[in-house]
Amino acid sequence: MKTISILGSTGSIGTQTLEVVREQGDIRVTALAAGSNVEALAAQIREFSPKIACIYDAGKASELRQLVGDIDVSIVCGMEGLMEAATEPEAEIVVTAVVGMIGIRPTIAAIEAGKDIALANKETLVTAGHLIMPLAKEKGVSLLPVDSEHSAIFQCLSGERENSIHKILLTASGGPFRGWTREQMKTVRAEDALKHPNWAMGKKITIDSSTMVNKGLEVMEAKWLFGVEMDQIQVVIQPQSIIHSMVEFEDGAVMAQLGTPDMKLPIQYALYYPKRRFLPGKRLDFTKLSQITFETPDPENFRGLALAYQAGRTGGSLPTVFNAANELAVSRFLRGEISYLTITDMIEGAMEAHKVIENPGVEEILQTEKETYEYIESRW
Repeated sequence: MKTISILGSTGSIGTQTLEVVREQGDIRVTALAAGSNVEALAAQIREFSPKIACIYDAGKASELRQLVGDIDVSIVCGMEGLMEAATEPEAEIVVTAVVGMIGIRPTIAAIEAGKDIALANKETLVTAGHLIMPLAKEKGVSLLPVDSEHSAIFQCLSGERENSIHKILLTASGGPFRGWTREQMKTVRAEDALKHPNWAMGKKITIDSSTMVNKGLEVMEAKWLFGVEMDQIQVVIQPQSIIHSMVEFEDGAVMAQLGTPDMKLPIQYALYYPKRRFLPGKRLDFTKLSQITFETPDPENFRGLALAYQAGRTGGSLPTVFNAANELAVSRFLRGEISYLTITDMIEGAMEAHKVIENPGVEEILQTEKETYEYIESRW
């Protein structure tokens, strides 16, 4: 019996993690944490009986207590509550599926408490990889990637850790606007950008996929997860989302992980690593698969990817600026306050205005986030 804590339990990754829990039957959920969806969290508490449940929005804690007042569960809130959920004593694995930089502190707390991390919060490594990776090594903690692409790379490296990586080939679907020009994207609306051709994901990550900012964040995350340089990571458009990523070794051999687009596969692999379990669902039928095609990314029309490489190569606090500017821009786009192309304009403007801190601590990272928000709010 495995015991887990789920941070971000009402989001896309969190709910799919709970589907795996239901299907497998031998995982116990000891802690749940959500942002503000009180009704969904209350239903999860009733079904999975955690010892502790966190609602990040402190204003909704009393409502949650009323909804589950008949259940023996400790209700906590805010960042302090999130860290309590991340360090619940019985949890062996913490699934970090919260969106944004609020994942940094609870992830650090979980690592310091000796918990293995099933990592779905890419912002943690993008902004604080230089802190997280040494800490995980010091504490003997495993970082098990949940993103489909990073899980694919992780699987390709199974049994290959003694061999040098020449190149990581990080695949991308290209999103709903693959092949479009910036001129064509001028009138894109939120409902258009939320129609991903292959994957069912949360709103923020779906918008990020459409701009290819998400792929840029994944490049920066892969740098830390697999100990490679930015220029050893090549993004390849693979529209069918059949090949989830590849690794080229120094002898020229290439390993690829293939499968149908299903996030439950990398979630389940992380929870049971190194063992595999049966997973219900569709399987690849190579007799019916007519082709797998590849394309080169378009950094001119999808500037988010080029800006991510710039941030990752520079390092220090610049990836935090990239991430924070994107978070604010996407939230404003989803509210209809800015145009689609303004997302990357905001990122580029914030990066150009920032004075890089070479080796920021957690406080400096969070201060950089705050200053980036202030810069954008003062200009857009």
